[in-house]
Amino acid sequence: MRTWTVCFLWVWAAQSVDAMAFLKGTVGLEKARVTQEGRDVETPRRFKRGWMWKQFFLQEEYTGTDNQYIGKLHSDLDRGDGTVMYVLTGEGAGTIFVIDANSGDLHATRSLDREEKPYYSLRAQAVNKKNGIPLEPETEFIVKLHDINDNEPKFEKEVYTANVPERSHVGTSVIQVTAHDADDEMFGLSAKLVYSISQGHPYFSVESNTGIIRTALGPSDMDREQREHYQVVIEAKDMGGQRGGLTGSTTVNITLTDVNDNPPQFSQSIYQFSIPELAKAGEVVGRVRAVDADIGRNAEMVFTLTSGDGLDVFDVTTDRNTQEGILTVKKPLDYEKKKSYTLQIQVRNTHPDPRFVSVDSKDSATVRVNVEDVDEPPRFERSSYILEVKEDAAVGTAIGSVSAVDPDARRSPVKYTIDRHTDVDRIFNVHAGNGSIFLQKPLDRENLAWHNISVIAAEFNDPQQTSRVPVYIRVLDVNDNAPTLAYLYDTFVCENYKSGQKIQTITAVDRDEPKDGHRFFFSLAPESPRANFSVRDNGDNTASIFTRRTGFRRSQKSTYLVSVVISDRDIPMQSSTSTLTIRVCTCTRDGTMELCNAEALSGSAGLSTGALVAILLCVLILLLIVVLFAALKRQKKKEPLIISKEDVRDNVVSYNDEGGGEEDTQAFDIGALRHPEAMEESNKLRRDILPSEPLYPPPPLRRATAASARDNADVRDFINQRVQEHDGSPTAPPYDSLATYAYEGNGSVAESLSSLGSASSEGAQDYNYLSEWGPRFRKLADMYGGEESDWDC
Repeated sequence: MRTWTVCFLWVWAAQSVDAMAFLKGTVGLEKARVTQEGRDVETPRRFKRGWMWKQFFLQEEYTGTDNQYIGKLHSDLDRGDGTVMYVLTGEGAGTIFVIDANSGDLHATRSLDREEKPYYSLRAQAVNKKNGIPLEPETEFIVKLHDINDNEPKFEKEVYTANVPERSHVGTSVIQVTAHDADDEMFGLSAKLVYSISQGHPYFSVESNTGIIRTALGPSDMDREQREHYQVVIEAKDMGGQRGGLTGSTTVNITLTDVNDNPPQFSQSIYQFSIPELAKAGEVVGRVRAVDADIGRNAEMVFTLTSGDGLDVFDVTTDRNTQEGILTVKKPLDYEKKKSYTLQIQVRNTHPDPRFVSVDSKDSATVRVNVEDVDEPPRFERSSYILEVKEDAAVGTAIGSVSAVDPDARRSPVKYTIDRHTDVDRIFNVHAGNGSIFLQKPLDRENLAWHNISVIAAEFNDPQQTSRVPVYIRVLDVNDNAPTLAYLYDTFVCENYKSGQKIQTITAVDRDEPKDGHRFFFSLAPESPRANFSVRDNGDNTASIFTRRTGFRRSQKSTYLVSVVISDRDIPMQSSTSTLTIRVCTCTRDGTMELCNAEALSGSAGLSTGALVAILLCVLILLLIVVLFAALKRQKKKEPLIISKEDVRDNVVSYNDEGGGEEDTQAFDIGALRHPEAMEESNKLRRDILPSEPLYPPPPLRRATAASARDNADVRDFINQRVQEHDGSPTAPPYDSLATYAYEGNGSVAESLSSLGSASSEGAQDYNYLSEWGPRFRKLADMYGGEESDWDC
């Protein structure tokens, strides 16, 4: 009924505008001439305006070829005599809208679109055609465009994306889609939209008025594991969905999100693994896998061992990346004790959802682990040993023992040794057969209270199979050190001190550590004079020194030596005598020291005779270094014998090759020594420069005659002459003294001293004779004369 009423009003309004839209009279003013007392007076006069328009209506999207007629403007003052002209102004006047100036007919020149501009505001006025004077005031009116259904609905998005949990109930809201129509919502049904679904049945539905998409099937049919993605096409149709309406569509991609509706299940019922018996704790035995159709957080699972004979031997954890169960070794395995294990393993979800799956939902499987036999090294009974021995124990005393056995079935015998890297001083040794550890050298707790050694056990048949164990040896204290003064006390007595006055408190230290703590006793030594000072034991490991007479004179005696006997109470009791040096000083009345003997002061500072001698030796060494430095610096200032680097001749001595022995006549020309008369003139030449010509001509070949005796005398005279020359000239280098001894010729009587050519090997030598050569060769005897058993670790 409402729709028909609107259509009727629209037709009635259109018919009224075509004639003249809503004529409405108003009162205007007009000038009129009146006569007043014989005078013509022009007085204003009210008149009724003949025309007024509110609005015109024009249909959009006009497709005709002629101008579209809108309506007619007419004034009551227009009597049809052609004196009235109509003028149009405003939006689109003269371009979009034109008016017939004579008749007042209004036309549109082109087709208009309401969606671009729904109305136009114009102004019209009737004027005198001759003089252009307005006949009436200007009137404003509106040209409004009538809408037609020329726009299809359009959605806000071309493609929508939505998610909805799987197993959702029927009618669960998924997403709302919205379309818009550019046509006029207030006029007709052009913008009345109706939604429908064209693709996506029977899983989803859409509300026709709101565009809300809902699930259309039950939980059992909306299963993500069966189908995860859906594509739904939604259409929007105007004209209220009636025939002839325009349609727009959009696509909605809907994804079913996962819920935890599937429990994990093992991929197989029995798993079998093998692991060597030497596998360490934490080593992986194998992996078990369970399958869960869910994804993400809903697929997280946890594995546990529920029963079996290896719950304390194995452990299972969950790999968070792969969601696999990792079976690992928890305790050491022993093939000889147990060869296989059977376990029950269980898996369940970490975050179960009670809406879909029971919280107690789980799956189980059987795991069988076989232990593989491996040749194992000896195994000690303990992981470590702690032994104790008194520091006064004699060499050869047994401290304790270690024990190891071969865990394999063959039970190979075990040999024990000490790793000498842990016992460099060879203080201990171990019996190779029974593992007893005994002393080889004396101990001293005060030097080292703990000894940490390693004992190695090796199979006798297979020495490569070894194991080791740490042995901690504690050295127990024995009262073998006497207590001594704790400090080097600087004690003085004032000249004005009276008898019985305390001048010093002393204490003692002891390197021993008795169980009940230290207790020291102090007394004056019997040989110490008792007329001057006394020692009083305070009972708290301290003692006080008191004066026994009044008045001391520094001029008579500047220092006193007091011998104090310090003893302990341990068994056996140890005691020592320490000397306390007391200086006599000049003091003020309140006992403040003013002046003391310099000798006593130096003595109190602890500078013994040995220290003074050491200081003097250091001073002498420094003086010697200074003298040597000065001498070297003075020699550097002298002019070098050979200025040019090229002036190096016979003074280059080479020791890196061996001479030819007695038969080598090329190394040195001995002929020059046998003809000293030919060298007479050479004495006048300089010996620090390169000669311009050979000094010695080559000797002529001659036969051996009876003149050899004369030659020997000539050689002796030549040598004596050269010795005198060199004694008189200390700067002259001995150019003619070259001799090479580093090479043994083939004709030499002496054999080669090189060890490379020795026919004997080191292993064939017997070095036991070194121990007979005395204490100087004892170290070599220990290094080379020992037995092979001493060379082990």
